[in-house]
Amino acid sequence: MSVLNGKKVLLGVSGGIAAYKTASLVRSLIKAGAHVQVVMTPASKDFVTPLTLSTLSKNPVFSEFYNKDDENEQWNNHVELALWADYILIAPATANTLSKMANGVCDNLLLATYLSAKCPVYFAPAMDLDMYKHPTTLDNFKKLESYKNIMIPAESGELASGLSGEGRMAEPENIVSFLEKHILEALPLYGKKILITAGPTYEAIDPVRFIGNHSTGKMGYDIANEAANLGAKVYLVSGPSHQKVNNRSIELIKVTSAEEMYQACHEKYALVDVAIAAAAVADYKPKNVAQQKIKKSDAAFSIELEKTKDILQSLGTQKKNQFLIGFALETENEIENAKLKIQKKNLNLIVLNSLNDKGAGFGQPTNKVTFIDNNFQIEPKELKSKEDVAVDIVEKIISHFKNK
Repeated sequence: MSVLNGKKVLLGVSGGIAAYKTASLVRSLIKAGAHVQVVMTPASKDFVTPLTLSTLSKNPVFSEFYNKDDENEQWNNHVELALWADYILIAPATANTLSKMANGVCDNLLLATYLSAKCPVYFAPAMDLDMYKHPTTLDNFKKLESYKNIMIPAESGELASGLSGEGRMAEPENIVSFLEKHILEALPLYGKKILITAGPTYEAIDPVRFIGNHSTGKMGYDIANEAANLGAKVYLVSGPSHQKVNNRSIELIKVTSAEEMYQACHEKYALVDVAIAAAAVADYKPKNVAQQKIKKSDAAFSIELEKTKDILQSLGTQKKNQFLIGFALETENEIENAKLKIQKKNLNLIVLNSLNDKGAGFGQPTNKVTFIDNNFQIEPKELKSKEDVAVDIVEKIISHFKNK
């Protein structure tokens, strides 16, 4: 999933021959999952039609403050357009439009929208090579960047004049890649690697039966999605689960048993900055696994169990600089048991939830947790959706790195 997925992008089109590329640009933005609203300068309609961009963006295209042919038409509110956008992209940005942006000239709807912007503004220059290198143009680039606008550099190639050189608007796919990379690098967890375990483990009794639990994996998957959305590279080690990942920054590693989860975690642990043990790992497994299905015979049947490896404790023992988070699901003496777990397993933070709290536990869309850190600072939280609990957990990670 692209970092642009679900984001609102206002595309401003100014009047240069490169405007013909905006049809492909709109398609690329839509393919990345963005919602696109197009605002055109009047001159740009000589190069690409509003109907084309409206059809591709699935939104009406605006170019005037109001429809002069309809006296009952409401005006197109440039302030609302600017506030709607998560990002404004002006492409192509001609020398004329760039000059007006740099100097506060406001003679069309696009410029009025630009001057009302509260979000990041990107611009992709497009002009002939002499115009691109002219001192006034270079000065306008500097002015716009001093206003915190972000320039997507022009490329070299054949120009409309017949000359060849710098000034050609970046290709649509390169513009989208630039946006994705720039947005990603600004995210608070960019460059961080996080290991997360999720779901149950299934411990085989025979080829048909297993010992398991009611964990759905939702909590771990929600944490993984939230961390990835904020720029992290996530290794998600998941037991059997119907949950889905929807971010290409998540590497899903499917396992079944506690032993497989143990091995997968230790393969990645040295690579990561953070590890979160959200899985409900079986504490015991059958000592002997039958190779054939066990037939029903006697009225009573017993299975000898042995302990599984303690994944979280082993990670705590090998911990170097990792920020290690564990989960505790308790039914009695919750706070004291959680504190003991922090010490025993060398944790930085534990996420405690109790089966005594209504709406918490396995199979629920909600959870009620208490954070306890390794200084035994206790922070209870109210009942929330698991998605919101994931946000709180990831905020703890962000705070940890801010305070380092």
